[in-house]
Amino acid sequence: MGCVSSKTADSKANRVARWRSTGIVALRDSKLKAFPDEVLTLDRAVRTVDLTHNKIVDVPVEINKLINMQRLILAENLIECLPMNLGKLQSLKVMTLDGNRLSGLPDELGQLVRLEQLSVSRNVLTYLPETLGSLRNLKLLNASNNQLKYLPESIGSCFSLEELQANDNSIDDLPPSICNLVHLKSLSLNNNNVKEILVVKLFICFP
Repeated sequence: MGCVSSKTADSKANRVARWRSTGIVALRDSKLKAFPDEVLTLDRAVRTVDLTHNKIVDVPVEINKLINMQRLILAENLIECLPMNLGKLQSLKVMTLDGNRLSGLPDELGQLVRLEQLSVSRNVLTYLPETLGSLRNLKLLNASNNQLKYLPESIGSCFSLEELQANDNSIDDLPPSICNLVHLKSLSLNNNNVKEILVVKLFICFP
């Protein structure tokens, strides 16, 4: 038993050393039920965390230790909420949370000022926070397959937005500020309740 335990410890140590060296934590399809504690010990060394397709329920508050992380990929898990101090991840550029159980996003999301891609499709979101408008570097927003009834007025302040996907929601209306998105190249609103007259307005905004 001692040999087996020693081998396991060596294996974990080697894995952590590799993560520290490369800055990449890749644990897709690893049957994880919790965010790995050893990842949180890496602090500034982490650049990418990919825990896609596991059974993780909670994102620990200690995730704010990973202050140099640029890519956080937690798709296809069982996550129901995000910690408020997620906003302290000031280096984050890509956050992928597709296929979870999120019903809302924290207001602190707006503190992720370097964020360029946010994907939260296939959750149970009923709203997006108004602080979304603080994401001035956001280029891609995918909020398809949720329960959204509207988009926040502040979305018009996401001046860098190039692609907005909000298919398969219950959106009735679009905020007038959407005409401020002068860099928008793709707007997808299939399977919503948007009125035809607003579609006409969109053509005026984006000829």
